[in-house]
Parts: sequence; C-alpha cells; structure tokens
Amino acid sequence: MEWVESMGWFAGMGEIPWTTYAVILVAGIVTGVINTLAGSGSLITLPIFVLLCGLPATVANGTNRVGVIIQSLVGVGAYRKSGKLQLQHVEWLAIPAIVGAIIGAQIAVKMNEQMMNIAIGGLMIFMLGVLLVNPERWIKVAEVDTTKHKSAGSVIVFFLIGMYGGFIQAGVGIFLLAGLVLSARYALSAANGIKMLLVLLFNLPAFISFFLAGQVHLGFGLLMAGAQAIGAVIGVRFIARIPNANLWIHRLLIVIVLASAIKFISMAFL
Repeated sequence: MEWVESMGWFAGMGEIPWTTYAVILVAGIVTGVINTLAGSGSLITLPIFVLLCGLPATVANGTNRVGVIIQSLVGVGAYRKSGKLQLQHVEWLAIPAIVGAIIGAQIAVKMNEQMMNIAIGGLMIFMLGVLLVNPERWIKVAEVDTTKHKSAGSVIVFFLIGMYGGFIQAGVGIFLLAGLVLSARYALSAANGIKMLLVLLFNLPAFISFFLAGQVHLGFGLLMAGAQAIGAVIGVRFIARIPNANLWIHRLLIVIVLASAIKFISMAFL
C-alpha cells in the first residue's frame, strides 16, 4: 500500500483552497444528475480528481469507485423497492462481469501513472467519438427473450464489459445498456435497473483491488459521493422535468471530455 503509506487516505484535503472544495461539490452534484438521467458521470469525476484534487491518475481511478458504489447501491435499492428490478437469470451476466472486472482492475493497479494518463486520455478520445455519434439512437426497445440471458454470446459480452469497467469505470453504462438490450435481450424499461445492479456488483471487487493496492483516497471519494447523492435526488425530482435536459447534458459531456482528453494526453507526454 505504497501510496497510502506515504500520502494517507485523507492526505492533502486541508491544503486545497475552499474554492476547490466548492468546485468538487458542484461537480459531484452535476455528475449525480448526469448519472441519474444519462450515465457517464465518471467522465467528469476522473478529471476532477486528477486536475483539482491533485491525485495521481492511478489513485483517481480507484477513488472514483467510492461514489460509483454508493450511487449504485442507492439506485438498486430504489429499483428493488419499486418492484421494477428483474433478476431472472441475471447471474449469467453478473458472474462473467465480476470475473472480467477483477482482471481489469488487476491490470489497472499495475500501471504506472504515465500509462494510466495515456489510457484515460485514449478513453476520453474514444468516448468523444461515442458521444458525437450518440449510440443511444440505435438502442431500440426489443422483444424480451430471457433465453438470451444465458447464451454464450452474452457471457462473453459481459465478461468484456466487466473487464473494461474494472479497468476504467468511465462510460461503462453505455456499453452495459447496449449489451443488456442488444445481446441479453432485456426490455429497455428494465435495462437501467439491471445496469445499476451490475455496476454495483463488479465495482465491489474492483474497489477492493484498488484499495489493497493503496490507490484509493477515501476523503475525496466520500466527499464526491455525498455530492453525487444530492445530485441524484435533484435529478430525479427536478432536472428530469426540464425540457431537453438530456440534450444539454450530452453537450456538456462533449465539452468536458474533449478538454480532458487534451489535458491527459499532454500530461502523459510533456
């Protein structure tokens, strides 16, 4: 636990100005709203942890899981309470996703900071393309076929998605939604609840891997998680009622991802 021993789980929090705390809280609330309405909020939190909190990219990747787990836990609880969480055959998707996440996280914790900066920068460029072509346009409501949950194709797809999510969480919601509807043949109305459940399940072992490797800053992670919880409540109660809210969120993500891609690539090579 080299980083933790030298820096501490709460190190540096008293040294940043109050304006940075304000930005972190605002960013957390915004990403909470984004995750509620559209997903991909980690595309914002990762750069925040690196550029404002001063965390190494490797530690930011692990710290990001704190908020993801707490949000997913709350979301799954809400779906289960509403009776809209469909668990039939979900273990056929969850188990390969968890195995993949463990492998992906192990790859991530062994990377040095320069390689992680390159990986995150490359991810941002890739996700910029995904956002620009808006892949959610081709995700259609499909006829439910529960036999597809247990197909070899679905097992492979969710193993790969889990590996990606274990490696870098950002943007995994888009791939999960596509996999659930197009491969596992869930109805779109049920896919979001299953998506939250899978994110929760495969991030738990991934978080343990990062934690044991000393790549988690609990202070910043819990601070961001609290703000994200507020954002989730705002997203459900208020923002979802605003016309074209998703459109403006989509535009915001494009701007942030473009700026972050440039910054991470420059950090890796300058």
